[in-house]
Amino acid sequence: MTKRLLDCNTSDILNMGKTQILEAIAASEGRVVVTEIIGAFQPVLFNLSNAELACAFGSDMLLLNFFDVYNPVFNGIPKVLKENIIKEIKRLTGRIVGINLEPVDVSQETIGEINDISIGRKATVETALKAYEMGADFILLTGNPGTGVSNKEIISTLKAINNSLGDKLILAAGKMHAAGSLNEAGENIVTKADITEFINAGADIILLPAPGTVPGITMEYVKELVSFIHSQGKLAITAIGTSQEGADSQTIKQIALMCKMTGTDLHHLGDAGYTGIAIPENIMDYSVAIKGKRHTYTRMARSVNR
Repeated sequence: MTKRLLDCNTSDILNMGKTQILEAIAASEGRVVVTEIIGAFQPVLFNLSNAELACAFGSDMLLLNFFDVYNPVFNGIPKVLKENIIKEIKRLTGRIVGINLEPVDVSQETIGEINDISIGRKATVETALKAYEMGADFILLTGNPGTGVSNKEIISTLKAINNSLGDKLILAAGKMHAAGSLNEAGENIVTKADITEFINAGADIILLPAPGTVPGITMEYVKELVSFIHSQGKLAITAIGTSQEGADSQTIKQIALMCKMTGTDLHHLGDAGYTGIAIPENIMDYSVAIKGKRHTYTRMARSVNR
């Protein structure tokens, strides 16, 4: 029987495949914290990576953002071959590690400044395969602010990646904010119809904005979507992608409890608290709010050598 991710040591995680990881997340009953990290920026602690810092404050899983699979940079870890960076992060932290890839839609109507991104960050079968070969456990198809990612392009790209790598990689999809799309903002960021298409295209996990992070996104709205996702046999992740990972502790705790009440399986904190990482204390406060000090401190203290 698969352990709850809450109880897993590094040695347990190393022996898990895709199905076992998903089962371990589901068995944790809404108590898994996913922290987004940017390694291309200067780490908060200068000579120690933001990935290690996030794990020290209770993160259960890591999500790498701004990670170019063809020109990977991750400051603060010992010098290794570029193709071994993700494996080195996993060795140092003992965590499940994924990356963001962005399905940019050049045909849609956009709003605000749109930023061009490198080929190694764009979502394609080739970049997904490269991420898998580098050691990624999961891929999230989503968009950073001003990248022009659309749900239509997420679905198209997800289908292609699933056809090639769906048996090897956990695939997550969704948007935590508009990402520059004019017609996919507020309650239009994601709908039941979008979720159905994500699932049909091969998504194992559906990403939704956390309540209170995007205008019009309430706890009741997200709860309805999470219930629908679960009815389809898939997992949900609520995401803070609006720099509120840098808010005060009380706000973080409020968002955490609202997300817990929606029934979500995973809780995402973005990378914009400090540069490239949520405020570390907020990672811990969020974790304590959804699973108490016992599980939070256990994750913080557990040796990667177990």
